[in-house]
Amino acid sequence: MDFGPFLFLATLEGLVQAAVLCLIALGLSLVFGVMRVVNVAHGEFYMLGAVLAWWITGWFAGNPAIGFVAAIIIGPLLVGVIAYFVERLILRKVEYDPEATIVATIGILYIVQQLVLITFGPDARPVDTPFYFLIEFPWFGYSGYKLLVICAAIMLLLAVWYVITRTRLGLVMRATQYDRETAQNFGIAVNQVYAIVFATGAGLAAVAAVLIVPIQQAHYLMGRDPLLLSFIVVIIGGLGSIRGTLVAALIIGLSDGIISVFFSPTLAKMVSTLLVAMVLVFKPEGLFGSRSQL
Repeated sequence: MDFGPFLFLATLEGLVQAAVLCLIALGLSLVFGVMRVVNVAHGEFYMLGAVLAWWITGWFAGNPAIGFVAAIIIGPLLVGVIAYFVERLILRKVEYDPEATIVATIGILYIVQQLVLITFGPDARPVDTPFYFLIEFPWFGYSGYKLLVICAAIMLLLAVWYVITRTRLGLVMRATQYDRETAQNFGIAVNQVYAIVFATGAGLAAVAAVLIVPIQQAHYLMGRDPLLLSFIVVIIGGLGSIRGTLVAALIIGLSDGIISVFFSPTLAKMVSTLLVAMVLVFKPEGLFGSRSQL
């Protein structure tokens, strides 16, 4: 294959990674932007979404399309419910103290990971792709499902943007972020907003997992790399900045995909780490480092 078509293939692979990474990092950034909580267990909610997708699609053996639709509806909802109760029963008890929430979410990480290991087992489990067809380009055929992942991520990102910028719920979330005490004085149930935001962040990670698990496989340790990349994205984009998160996720996802195809995944991770170091040195607040911007 000539360089041009090979670069186009690498770019498509990078876009798939960027689409999934946008959803994961958006959930992490949303939680930090509104709650000022660093959720170290975010990767485990992603992993839980993949495991639930494997479990749910198993109910529909022989009909992967229906199983996939059920998984992408039920899986994130279940993860969101779990995250909702985690917020109410743990994070609220420590009053969202920055140091305490980091320790608490590390504990949640290991609890979820070990529970999944006990019930799910140590082996990676495949999930059937809901449909098989190729999009024919002049140089090669490309998976139609991977293109669906990109389109689905874009639609979901637009939906989140609409909710945040055009709905009353988004207005309440932004008011809570800007000044918690003033929001409470105006009758906003801040604790309830926090629970909804935390559940939404976990649900976004679970959606990303359901989308990617037919391409990869479900495994109890699969949350580590997405968590690391999400932190890289949030640091580069700017803590709490959704616009920065999306731009950084696109940069990291594309570079990771292209470098992995042309060279190696190890080099791709090295480049991501180097980008973080450069941002921390030259622009510590991130590329879009408006601390007051959601």
